[in-house]
Amino acid sequence: MLIFNALKQAWREGITLSTLRADVIAGITVGVVAIPLGMALAIAVGVPPQHGLYTVIVAGLLAALLGGSRFNITGPTAAFVVILLPITQQYGLTGLMLATLMSGVILLLMGVLRLGQLVAYVPYPVTTGFTAGIGLTIAFLQLKDLLGLTVATNPIHFPEKVVAYATAMPSINLSDTLVGIITIAVFIGWAKLKTKVPAHVVALVVGTLVALVLNHLGGAHVSLLGEKFHYQIGDLIGQGIPQVLPQFMLPWQHDGFSWSLVIELLPAAFTIAMLGCIESLLCAVVADGMTGTKHNPNAELVGQGLANMVVPFFGGIPATAAIARTATNIRAGAFSPISAIVHALFVLAAMIALAPMLSYVPMSALAGLLIMVAWNMSEAPHFVHTIKVAPRRDVAVLLTCFTLTVVFDMVVAVVVGLLLAGLLFIQRIASLTSVNRVEGNHPHLNLGDDVVVYDINGPLFFAASEKALSVIDRIALDARAVVMDFTDVTTVDITAIHAFENALDRVRDYPVYLLGVAPHVAAKLTTAGVLAIDNVALVESVASLRERLASTSHNVPS
Repeated sequence: MLIFNALKQAWREGITLSTLRADVIAGITVGVVAIPLGMALAIAVGVPPQHGLYTVIVAGLLAALLGGSRFNITGPTAAFVVILLPITQQYGLTGLMLATLMSGVILLLMGVLRLGQLVAYVPYPVTTGFTAGIGLTIAFLQLKDLLGLTVATNPIHFPEKVVAYATAMPSINLSDTLVGIITIAVFIGWAKLKTKVPAHVVALVVGTLVALVLNHLGGAHVSLLGEKFHYQIGDLIGQGIPQVLPQFMLPWQHDGFSWSLVIELLPAAFTIAMLGCIESLLCAVVADGMTGTKHNPNAELVGQGLANMVVPFFGGIPATAAIARTATNIRAGAFSPISAIVHALFVLAAMIALAPMLSYVPMSALAGLLIMVAWNMSEAPHFVHTIKVAPRRDVAVLLTCFTLTVVFDMVVAVVVGLLLAGLLFIQRIASLTSVNRVEGNHPHLNLGDDVVVYDINGPLFFAASEKALSVIDRIALDARAVVMDFTDVTTVDITAIHAFENALDRVRDYPVYLLGVAPHVAAKLTTAGVLAIDNVALVESVASLRERLASTSHNVPS
């Protein structure tokens, strides 16, 4: 069963009052971290901050309840920013929530079809490249609020944003900049203390206090969350965060449902699903490494899929498991998915109780917080180290994914990165395939000077077979037989079979013995009719080969 998997696993291990207490403490700890991050990430993708909190509450609860990892904490993540911001700019909140629903359906299907091991096939240079690219893009996008810039235009593509931000530099607000820098400095300093109190919370509190002092005592103006965002829910109108429960809504109720919009959003939804799959399963692997547990990848995809299918009906945006929040959850002593459920309920209670206070959070402090999140996720020192030590082909893939993520978007980067990595992988595997002609004294067979031996090594497939098998050519007049040593051939495809048939045609005047053919390779050759050729025979051992050769007369072509 692919739902409630992690919860059942924890139940089997024994949930007690002690573990419940640990889960509640861990859930509250992560909930405190999730509040500012949820708001900041929603703002980063171009929607009001409450939509990030709705995502933490609804998706965080459902993914924990239904998923396959005991410790994953689900919510909006920085990795999604570069995908979601262009969607919001082009299609608005309706398009964003519809893409969320579609990505949830894709994730659910991936889980049901047992594709949970898919993440293992994504090359490391691809994930490292686009993660670093995401980090750089997110950090750059925060400069607008960090510096208090007044940007005249809001272009979609990164190079145009660089120009727009550079043009807006004369409008810098020194008060916003000061609050943002102090927030970053406190975050860095507090993180070094390695206390149980999260650096996110301390930095945001200090940044907010500094902003209040500057606004009320210093005569300055620091932009606050409540000034920038307004809401209207029925007859309720206000600033900042609405002090109400998430409301049920159709994702398309404002602009109407359109199949043409669904088709337009399909590539983006697929990319969201792929990134959600990669991030959630990598997060679960990290959690397993920290706790010694084992998650169910397919159940986790089902849980993430259902969470993303439901959350847009409550105003939420795409969600996935977050590595930093999951690590915080584990360090705080979590035992079961109950901690993630508590984290979602805590955020709900805090939103209802503290919504008016959240209006005083400075925009520049939230920007500073996201810059630190972006720095941590990019792993810049590790990125540089990888460039120094990795093979040149891997570096090429990494830098290509990084550049495409920054200059274009994640959709292009993932598609091109996987394609490039696949082509380089094929090239590497093809280079392992070889066919060598050994006349006379073969080092292992010793069949005599009048037997031509072809030593075939590696997989025979479309990228390697034609070049490798071209070595097989017409034989000298005094040859008695041809032996093809298949001992080291691991696989064969139809392209290789076709090339092999052409090679056999070039030696059709001689007896050809195929030695050491693996059963699955022999089955493919039989199906293709290769073994039905008159001058071709299988031999299972060197002894059998010598017996066959002993009865083979000197064969001279006509």
